[in-house]
Amino acid sequence: MRAVVARNHELVVEEVADPAPQTGDALVAVRACGICGSDLHTLEHAEHLVDVAEAIGSDLAFDPEADYILGHEWCAEVLELGPATDASVAPGDLVVSVPYLVRGESLLPLGFVNDAPGGFSERMLLTAALCVRVPNGLDHCRAALTEPMAVALHAVNRAGLAAGDAAVVIGCGPIGLAIIAWLRERGVEPIVASDMTPRRRALAVALGAHEVVDPLTEPVVDAWRRIDGIRPLVVFEAVGVRGMLDRAIFEAPTGTRIVVAGVCMEPDTIRPLIAIVKELDLRFVYAYTQEEFAATLQAIAEGEVDVTPLVSGTVGFDGVAGAFAALRHAGEHVKVLVEPGGPAAIRPVSL
Repeated sequence: MRAVVARNHELVVEEVADPAPQTGDALVAVRACGICGSDLHTLEHAEHLVDVAEAIGSDLAFDPEADYILGHEWCAEVLELGPATDASVAPGDLVVSVPYLVRGESLLPLGFVNDAPGGFSERMLLTAALCVRVPNGLDHCRAALTEPMAVALHAVNRAGLAAGDAAVVIGCGPIGLAIIAWLRERGVEPIVASDMTPRRRALAVALGAHEVVDPLTEPVVDAWRRIDGIRPLVVFEAVGVRGMLDRAIFEAPTGTRIVVAGVCMEPDTIRPLIAIVKELDLRFVYAYTQEEFAATLQAIAEGEVDVTPLVSGTVGFDGVAGAFAALRHAGEHVKVLVEPGGPAAIRPVSL
């Protein structure tokens, strides 16, 4: 089968071995897989995944010098189940899944391992018991947004929002925009967001932000003070580049909760004294629960949250390297979906 292989910090399209399902597996054909900011970071800084595994006590063996296949935001069609596999899904079903493959006592984080393909491949293996059938005739493009939307839902849930809280969202990439959508669904007001690109600022308004600013013109916390400045504030950092967390700490008012949803894979520096004097509450968030994942899919299928504005284009395997380059420079595109057999350059879509 064809796949986009990560090798030596570059992406190459190659023929790789077809995966063979074991007991408990579902062999699936990928219909669409989103390009995530963590994919961009991993391609550049894969060596830091080794540090993460050590820090959490994982026995996962990942070799950043060996080939691996990225992609963890997919919607796929079940082709067959492994031998003696009893599952609630069947061949022909359109499914999404949390991005882990069960192997004995271990969970392989698909998209970040050497010995199992991630979603930038024609076919891959999923754990059948973790697959969730896509309901309501939801199309594969919107269904593929389940994973990043679940990340944002978990961030909002971890924020501990109370009635009367205001929110600031730093960065209107896919996760920042998804956080805004969930905040609107929760009735949070005001929601103030910042981003340097006009298109993403416009999308933030479409998804529910009450005020959006260019941080080069007006700091986002200053914008909150201008339109509110009274309600308890929760800040969501959704950029994940060096220096951003320290800046959020410096600008936040006393007593603020800062929810760190941006994935910075490089070593970073903050000034703890400032956070201490202000008695800031830093909350780092990762992934989601199985229940949050299922609830996200249901909310998308029922139209409770609108993911349509997030998808800006699709691309085939031959255009993935170019799409990575485009997404490193925030501008026209937000979420680009990889479709096997898709175009060699990003094709704008209107869902």
